[in-house]
Amino acid sequence: MTAYAEQGTEELAELKASLEREHAAFKARGLALNMARGKPAEAQLDLSMPLLETLRTTDDCTAADGADARNYGVLDGLPEAKELMAVMLDDKPENVIVFGNASLNIMYDTVARCWMFGTLGSTPWCSLDRVAWICPTPGYDRHFGVTEAFGIEMIPVPMTEDGPDMDEVERIAASDAAVKGIWCVPKYSNPGGVTYSDEVVRRLASMTCAAADFRIFWDNAYGMHHLFEAVDEQDLLLDIAQACAEAGNPDRCFKFASTSKVTFPGAGISAMAASPANIAEIKRRMGAQTIGHDKLNQLRHVRFLRDAEGLTEHMRKHAAILRPKFQLVVRKLEEGLADVGECSWSNPRGGYFVSLDAPEGTAARAVELAKEAGVTMTGAGATYPYGRDPRDSNIRIAPSLPPLEELDQAMDVFVCCVKLAYVEKLLR
Repeated sequence: MTAYAEQGTEELAELKASLEREHAAFKARGLALNMARGKPAEAQLDLSMPLLETLRTTDDCTAADGADARNYGVLDGLPEAKELMAVMLDDKPENVIVFGNASLNIMYDTVARCWMFGTLGSTPWCSLDRVAWICPTPGYDRHFGVTEAFGIEMIPVPMTEDGPDMDEVERIAASDAAVKGIWCVPKYSNPGGVTYSDEVVRRLASMTCAAADFRIFWDNAYGMHHLFEAVDEQDLLLDIAQACAEAGNPDRCFKFASTSKVTFPGAGISAMAASPANIAEIKRRMGAQTIGHDKLNQLRHVRFLRDAEGLTEHMRKHAAILRPKFQLVVRKLEEGLADVGECSWSNPRGGYFVSLDAPEGTAARAVELAKEAGVTMTGAGATYPYGRDPRDSNIRIAPSLPPLEELDQAMDVFVCCVKLAYVEKLLR
């Protein structure tokens, strides 16, 4: 088949009429399908139902150190919860603080602490004339929402197949003291599924920064979310904390993780890891904010997931549910868009998303057409700071929530809409 851009006006007009008929037929079905956010499916949530049965008696509520998890106290988390979350954070339990149900909440609070108090003696960011942030794009919209909420200027930097464009990251960080941080989803990134290379991790750890209080916000949200069962098929990620320490910048990184897509979103546990100096300061600030987080939930998660082996076993069950969905999405894109031209997409080895780059200038229209036909996608532009994709190209596909049959229908609709949006553009 000839790529769309190579076809004549008459051929494109016929193609447009055919796609419009297909789109109208989808609309007539009255579909209500959702691929907007990376929510676990019902079958995935069912995997964790036994967690709710782990605490039945008074004795069940006693932590390893003898603490009664029903009562006040334990600011930084139960020891056994620290050990469990250290697995997800690839760090030592003594460098871990366990929080509530969402790592996004921790990241917001961490920015807020730096904003109000500075970090390790630096000037509070709120006292500065300008604060800026490096934002690898396409990236995670909720990260961008945090920095935008504080009025922090966001500087987009393109992602590559190895992570953010480090030449650009290094240039920005070294040349501007107002640049205080970078958002990173280092493993199976949102939305592209990229795992940072060892070189990228080392360059982030060792790069020259004009701001002495520059911080790497290392959101390892998908660190356990492999789509393949075999160990040799899973991506490996270099430890950023060790790399920072070896580079002489031990305080540069904050690491975050949660069980939101491991057990129950909104009812899991989250944690952060950082250098001893950072952890000491954070605990001092936290002491005025809280007496401690939900220790019963911490105990439930430890009793259910147990340890690294238990966590791996549990995530294999998730992968078995997710893998066919990702395979279906990639197959539908290959079958429907391979010959269209100017389209590319990720084929991730883990995580929660497939990232599609549609022909330039068509993403918003494709998402609009899909909505008209009953399929809700993530808003075009959401993967860029301020919701502005300069090419109007990137669309994040979230295959996890719909059952396989619904996902099949949704992808047929979506492929039709991408084609129609492109043909409309070519005929303008």
